[in-house]
Amino acid sequence: MRLKVGMVSLGCAKNRVDAEMMMAKLKNAGYKLVTEAGMSDIAIVNTCGFIEDAKTEAIEEILELVQLKKEKRIKAIIVTGCLAERYRHEIKKELPEVDAVVGIGADGDIVSIVEQVLAGQQPEIFPDKSLLPLSGERVQTTPYYTSYLKIAEGCDNCCTYCAIPMIRGRFRSRPMEDIVAEAEVLAKNGVRELNVIAQDTTRYGEDLYGARKLPELLKKLCAIDGLDWIRILYAYPESITDELIDVMANENKIVKYLDVPLQHCNKDILKRMNRPGDRESLTALMAKLRARIPGIVLRTTVMVGFPGETEEQFVELAEFVQEVEFDRLGCFAYSAEENTVAARMPDQVDAQVKQDRLENIMDTQMTIMARKCEERIGQTVPVLVEGYDRYAGSFFGRTPWDAPEVDGNIFFTAKTRSLNAGEIAQVQITDCMDCDLLGELVAREKK
Repeated sequence: MRLKVGMVSLGCAKNRVDAEMMMAKLKNAGYKLVTEAGMSDIAIVNTCGFIEDAKTEAIEEILELVQLKKEKRIKAIIVTGCLAERYRHEIKKELPEVDAVVGIGADGDIVSIVEQVLAGQQPEIFPDKSLLPLSGERVQTTPYYTSYLKIAEGCDNCCTYCAIPMIRGRFRSRPMEDIVAEAEVLAKNGVRELNVIAQDTTRYGEDLYGARKLPELLKKLCAIDGLDWIRILYAYPESITDELIDVMANENKIVKYLDVPLQHCNKDILKRMNRPGDRESLTALMAKLRARIPGIVLRTTVMVGFPGETEEQFVELAEFVQEVEFDRLGCFAYSAEENTVAARMPDQVDAQVKQDRLENIMDTQMTIMARKCEERIGQTVPVLVEGYDRYAGSFFGRTPWDAPEVDGNIFFTAKTRSLNAGEIAQVQITDCMDCDLLGELVAREKK
């Protein structure tokens, strides 16, 4: 009987891609992959360690598996990913029931690590971060019609609040031909929506080619048969060039959606974050994107409570959010991360103040989003069908302006019950509820 391996991948989509490559190696080595780690012989937790909430989630997941191990329902626990890379030997010290703790540079050796654990060893292995595989066969864990495509690893931006450069290492781009080849395989396997990811997608290519090559890469991806929607995530504002804007505007397969993490708009706060820009330049960039790419949906993230953030600086951020009217926005309270520059800064902001500021921003954003949803009533839009909710009695899916896992859905009725997940249907928007759209099927996809 083949031993069963269960993989739990936490955190970002980039981490998910790493997990998918490890799963492929294990599958090819003869292990049986199961979707529930609690039903496995060997449970692997591919952790996130970016902010406090992510660390807490990872530890809780490990503790649940520790209990299952005590009950002899699983044989072994392996911890990989960012938390393992960041805290290394501390994990085994605090959680002795864990059988192996391995850094991201050991992902390519996951089969050997599992074999060591089965032989009774308890490895703690932390190779150089640069050994993390950038490409390889994957076991796709997303629905067959949508996938992430990681084009680079690591980060050189060194924002003062962020531990990613310490955890993931320097920015490293994948060769363009390697990325295109993977995208072609995904398309042949039925992927229609490709979500292009990296810690900083707009920096792609500068380390390999001496220039930023995202526009050229996007053109090559658009030429692949079978792909319908190509989405760009994590575009840093200072790297959004006219060339990139032109490619987005002119290539039909690139959805008119851009995720631009801004974090703040106040010049002094941004400087303390080691980020360029100010309210005027960022407002101008958003206006430029909307003018050059009609109908574009803009998503951003902002941070409140950064060390030294005054009430006046927060008010400036709140006014910026209200003025720009982002279509999608996530707000985070600053989390002091060990060994980062910001964690050592004076004037740390009170936790309750941070929470109040977060709620203020999100209240504003929910009002903006509700109004923008209402403005879409009456429009007929393409929808990537994802399933049928029998309790609601309706299908659900996403428009081109909704990224998987982070944005909303559209729920719609249809006279037929034969719609399949992965179809792109035409749906007329009839209403909205809690920032999700409601609609009814107008036409199915023509084959």
